[in-house]
Amino acid sequence: MNGVRHVGIVGVSAEGAALCYRTICVESAALLGAHNHPQITTHTFPLAAYIRAIEANRWRAVGRLLLGSANILVRAGAEILVCPDNTVHQAFDRVRDRVPARWLHIAVEVTAVAAERGFRRVGILGTRSLMEGTLYPVHLGARNIAYEVPDVHDREQINAIIFDELCYGRVEPRSKEYVFRVMETLREQGCDGVVLGCTEIPLLISEAESPLPAIDSTRTLARAALRAATESVRR
Repeated sequence: MNGVRHVGIVGVSAEGAALCYRTICVESAALLGAHNHPQITTHTFPLAAYIRAIEANRWRAVGRLLLGSANILVRAGAEILVCPDNTVHQAFDRVRDRVPARWLHIAVEVTAVAAERGFRRVGILGTRSLMEGTLYPVHLGARNIAYEVPDVHDREQINAIIFDELCYGRVEPRSKEYVFRVMETLREQGCDGVVLGCTEIPLLISEAESPLPAIDSTRTLARAALRAATESVRR
């Protein structure tokens, strides 16, 4: 469609990439008409390659993987790039300016939503690396939004739920109940919202059923990609 930009999805986990893809396709209809959506190309290196690099704290290697996918997508015609994975955004600054396409940053988009919704203190849920890292604290702090993360034991358990279950598309009721309890604890610590900061967590808990007002990072990024891809036809 004339004026609609080609979206490239830098996949990391299959589930996160698939949810991002489906969200763009489904929600495009309201803007572009029935069964219409931007061109979308996806490239994904094996998740195992990312896990090895992250566990070894080799963020340059993570960046090389991201850049490799980005270059493939740009050669395929992508003009907007998104990566539906929060953890690997810790290497984002290494690659952002190295491809001739517009990258959208998941934490920037999520933080903008948190600010729009007036959150003052949010809980951060995600992989252990994300919850213990600086990605969201930096972006939230820039908007004067405080944050909390679960305790060490809960971080380990949530990390296991993500990698051992959700990345395989498995949704276990006991895991859902566990994450609900963690959210209740975050509420008791003064959080008025929670970031579903792993792109697979929305498979387990939706924004509608969350015990705390939630921001679905996967769909937030997908919606940002859709806005960017269609901005010329929405004017």
